[in-house]
Amino acid sequence: MHISLLYRILPSLILVVSPLTPASAQGSATMPELTAPAFAPAPTTAPTTAPPISGAVPPVKVPSTIPSTSVPPTVPSGGSPSAIPSVTLPSAAASPPVPAGALSIEALQRLGLEANGLVRAAGSQVEVAQAGVVRATAYPNPTVSVIGGPQHPRIPAANPATNTRQVTVSQTIENPFVRSARIGSAEAGVEASRASFHQVRADLAAQLRVRAYELLLRQEIARMEAGVFNLMEEVRRRIQVGVGVGETARFELIRADAEVLNAASRKEAALLNAQRARVALMQFTAGALKPDFAINASLFDPVNLPPLEQLRLEVPAVNPDVLRLEAESEQARLRIDQERASVLPSVDVVYSNYQDAQYTDNRGGLKVTIPLLYQRRGEINAAVADSARVRETLDYRRFEIGQLLESAWQGLQIAQRRVEMFEGGIIKEAENALQIAQAAYRFGERPLIEVLDTQRVLRGILAESLQARFDLQAAAAEIDRLRAYYPGEQAQE
Repeated sequence: MHISLLYRILPSLILVVSPLTPASAQGSATMPELTAPAFAPAPTTAPTTAPPISGAVPPVKVPSTIPSTSVPPTVPSGGSPSAIPSVTLPSAAASPPVPAGALSIEALQRLGLEANGLVRAAGSQVEVAQAGVVRATAYPNPTVSVIGGPQHPRIPAANPATNTRQVTVSQTIENPFVRSARIGSAEAGVEASRASFHQVRADLAAQLRVRAYELLLRQEIARMEAGVFNLMEEVRRRIQVGVGVGETARFELIRADAEVLNAASRKEAALLNAQRARVALMQFTAGALKPDFAINASLFDPVNLPPLEQLRLEVPAVNPDVLRLEAESEQARLRIDQERASVLPSVDVVYSNYQDAQYTDNRGGLKVTIPLLYQRRGEINAAVADSARVRETLDYRRFEIGQLLESAWQGLQIAQRRVEMFEGGIIKEAENALQIAQAAYRFGERPLIEVLDTQRVLRGILAESLQARFDLQAAAAEIDRLRAYYPGEQAQE
C-alpha cells in the first residue's frame, strides 16, 4: 500500500513530557507524570528535535522511533511515569504490510465482472436479442394441406364408388419492406441489449472501486480508534494510580472512565463499519473473494482523468445508457416503417392437386389480403407514440448525463481542494496547537485533559482528510462510470 507524506506526521502526536517533574506536581496533589509504553529495549538512535514554536515555550523533543501502544506497560513500583502514550494514527509504521495475494483495484473489478450474477444475466439478455435477429431473418414456412376420402355416387348404377384426394400447397410471399424493417428492428434490439450489458458492467465496476476505497477508509479509521482506545485505557490506569496515592482528584478518574467508554464505543463502531464494507465487497463479487482478502491500494492513489473539455465530448458518445436509448430510438423508428409497410396487400401463392377415379385436376393461384376495412391505424399510432417517448427520453438522458458529468467533476475539484487545504495548512496548524499544549502540560500550566482534547482535534482533522481522499476517489469512479471506463476485456459477452 502506498503511503503519503500525510501519514508521516505521527511523531508529532507523541506527547513527550520532560523527565523533570512539572512545577505543579512538586509538593502539590497533581496527576503523576506518564511514561510512554515500551515493549523492547530503548532504541539507541539519538532523538531528533522538532522546530521550536514561537514564544517563550521551549521546543518539544520527539523520539525518532514510535513505541507500540497495543498493550499498556506496567509501571514500576516506586517510579513515576514520564510521558503520555501515543495514538495509533495512519502512518507508514502503523499500516500493516500488504499480503502477497492482495488484489489491485483492477483485479478486483475483473473478478467481480466475471462472478457477479447480474452481469451474467445481462449477457444472457444479449443472446436473447441475437436469437431475435435469427427469427426476424427467417422466411415463412409453406402451408400444406391433404384432404382425402371415399366418394359414393348418388345413383349406384351410374358410377361405381371410388376414393378422392386433394393436396394444397400455400406459400406466403413476404413483403420486402416489412422484412427489411423487421430485421433492422431486431438488430437495433441487439445493440440496445449490448448497451444495457455494458451499463451493468460499468455500474458494477464503479461500485467495486468505491467499496474498495471505502474498505480502506474504514480500516484506517478503525486503526485510529483502536489507538485512541489503548491511549485512554493507559491514561485511566495511570490516573487511577494517582488517585490511589492521593496526588490526583477523583473527578479526573470519573472523566477518564467516561473517555474510555466513549473510545470503546467508537472503536467498536469503526470495526463494525470496516467489517460491513468488507461484506459489501464480497456481496458484489458473489462470494468469489475470500473472507480474509486484502486490497493492494491506497486512498492516496493518483487520479488520472482527461480534461473536462475532452470528457464533455467523450461521455455523450460512449455512455452505455445513451447508446441504449439511441438503439431503442432506431428500433422504434423501424417499427413504424414495419407497421406502415404491413398495410400493403399480402400475397400467398397457392397450388392445388385433385384426383378422383376419372379426373386429375391441377390448379394454381394467388391469395391476396386487401386492407380494405382496417389499415392498421392502431398499430401505427402506437409505434409513433412509442418512438416519440424514446426520443424524448434520449434527449433528456443526454442532458442528464452531461449534468451528472459536471456534478462529478465539481465534486472532484472540491475533494481535491479539500485535500490541498488539509495537507497545506490545516493539519500543520493542528500540529502546532498540539505541540503548544504539550509544552504547556510539561510546565504544569495546562491539565492533561486539554492535551487530550487538542490531540482529539488533530485526530478529527486527519479523519476528515482521509474522508476527503475517499471523496476524491469516489468522484473519479463516478466519472469513469459515466464514460464506461473499466477493465472489461476479460468479461464474456
